[in-house]
Amino acid sequence: MESIARAMSCALAHRGPDDAAEWVDREAGIALGHRRLSIIDLSRQGRQPMLSSSGRFVIVYNGEVYNFLELRGELESRGVQFRSSSDTEVILEAVEHWGIEQAISRFNGMFAFGLWDRLERKLHLVRDRLGIKPLYYGRVGKDFVFASELKAIRRYPDFGGEINRDALALFFRFNYVPAPFSIYKGIHKQPPGTILTVDSDGIELGPRQYWSPAKVVEEGLEHPFGGDVEEALEELESLLQDSVGKRMISDVPLGALLSGGIDSSLVSAMMQSGAGDRIKTFTIGFGMADYNEAVDAKAVADHLGTEHTELYVEADDALAVIPRLPEIYDEPFSDASQIPTYIVSRLVRDHVTVCLSGDGGDELFGGYNRHLWVERINRRMGKLPRVLRRALSGGIRLLSPRAWDRIYSAFGRFRSSGRFLRTPGDKLHKLAEILPLSGPEEMYFSLLSHWKQPDRLVLNGSEPMVYVKDREAHPDIREFPHKMMFLDLVGYLPEDILTKVDRASMAASLEIRVPYLDHRVVEFAWRLPLAFKIRNGVGKWPLRQLLYRRVPEGLVDRPKAGFGTPLVEWLRGPLRGWAEELLDEGRLRNEGFLNPGPVRRKWREHLSGRRNWQYHLWDVLMFQSWLEAQR
Repeated sequence: MESIARAMSCALAHRGPDDAAEWVDREAGIALGHRRLSIIDLSRQGRQPMLSSSGRFVIVYNGEVYNFLELRGELESRGVQFRSSSDTEVILEAVEHWGIEQAISRFNGMFAFGLWDRLERKLHLVRDRLGIKPLYYGRVGKDFVFASELKAIRRYPDFGGEINRDALALFFRFNYVPAPFSIYKGIHKQPPGTILTVDSDGIELGPRQYWSPAKVVEEGLEHPFGGDVEEALEELESLLQDSVGKRMISDVPLGALLSGGIDSSLVSAMMQSGAGDRIKTFTIGFGMADYNEAVDAKAVADHLGTEHTELYVEADDALAVIPRLPEIYDEPFSDASQIPTYIVSRLVRDHVTVCLSGDGGDELFGGYNRHLWVERINRRMGKLPRVLRRALSGGIRLLSPRAWDRIYSAFGRFRSSGRFLRTPGDKLHKLAEILPLSGPEEMYFSLLSHWKQPDRLVLNGSEPMVYVKDREAHPDIREFPHKMMFLDLVGYLPEDILTKVDRASMAASLEIRVPYLDHRVVEFAWRLPLAFKIRNGVGKWPLRQLLYRRVPEGLVDRPKAGFGTPLVEWLRGPLRGWAEELLDEGRLRNEGFLNPGPVRRKWREHLSGRRNWQYHLWDVLMFQSWLEAQR
């Protein structure tokens, strides 16, 4: 048992390069292994697996509890004596004194942990409220296994690794495999905000929610913030400043990811205002101007007076990273910004061990273009008869995106709205896709979908129901931009954004902390009316106001860009040979997972320049490269 636990934890050495240990109870039939990235209490007193003072509980834990000093003080006032200065020991003693559910309700942080109760002979698996840290579990034969990443579970003896074709269909819909599914049959992602309990007979109880986003939304809408705009800004600023301050507690060097956008600039500004010295900020850029945010990030860094580092990425850098993506992500995952995210993580890790990011601001305060466009399009076009909307859609499709680009360029409007308005022809074709749809929910789901009919692409695969599609399970939210923000909070954020950041950063042994996802900030954001978040067609209004107190508007006011990559050009250029090999028609047929017809058609249209199918093709390429790595 000890050797198995060691082998599994060794597969996660990148998540914890500083220490390793195992704990085994042969009589109970349980073995726990841990790899440590030392952040708080670098001594051996902080190593895991760790036993509580009474010896009742044993924990393996990934993450940080940021309010551990407050909890420690409260426990010490009750007579608890601590052996270390780690947050891990605080978790154990909190569970000892308050019980697991009450203890978790007090934790402010990101965490995934396994807790073995030696008295009741039960294993509790716990994942943080927002899904910042990952947790997988399932059965291999009759044995129950769990780990932070699938690569550890693959090390378990006799692991079969049968691909779940239904989960694969979900992947081609969303570009990720959503919880509770994984790419393997019998292995599951634990949903955020839940506890799963397994007793000594192997019976699973749960997962059961201890924190519900739906309830947070319902309570926030039923009991909105009662103050005026200035009071709301002051309360939000206080919460964010406290959240940032808590996430700056570290026994190792830390910094900030700075894109130059609203979210990361505000985090960096708050860090700098609370720091005694210049904080370290990091960004990467691209040689192509339309994708390059490094210039903007440097301007913000210069204004804040940070110690700024930037790295420019070329196609050769991407080529070097791509072979590692299946290993980093463990299952098919195809958000193309995974490449620069990993590259910037490597850059940052050369300087610091902990970094703060601006993730979460878009989901909480209406920062995505879809939060603005869907209702606007539905309001303007929804009253038209469906036959007219279909005709308009067909008219747009008569011309290729490239032809529309030429028309815009000829009339001098191609860049009229800012340098980040890329390929308007593609945007028009995206509009054509949603025009005939009946209502904003269908439009939102279409915008969220990559392959619109993945059942026709994945052979013998059928999409199962997932939460974002289950309308009856959603809270009653009248304003549709708010509904989209909720669905992004429970779907796109944990499954795409946080997955991308966690795997890329931990592959570089870097810890990323996300101040906007302090649960107090999330709960307060849902007490604010939609009109406070989106004003005059512009999202994230309160974050902008807080940032303008620290940075001139001209440095940060520009169209939403995202963490884009010049993938469309790379696939037609330096990545073409690699892609052609993976998309070979004979290869696809022999493997037996995908229907080659639609794949080859999109590949031909992309190479010809008629259409930009970069994201659809990247989905296929990431599955194909993952499948190749499985062999």
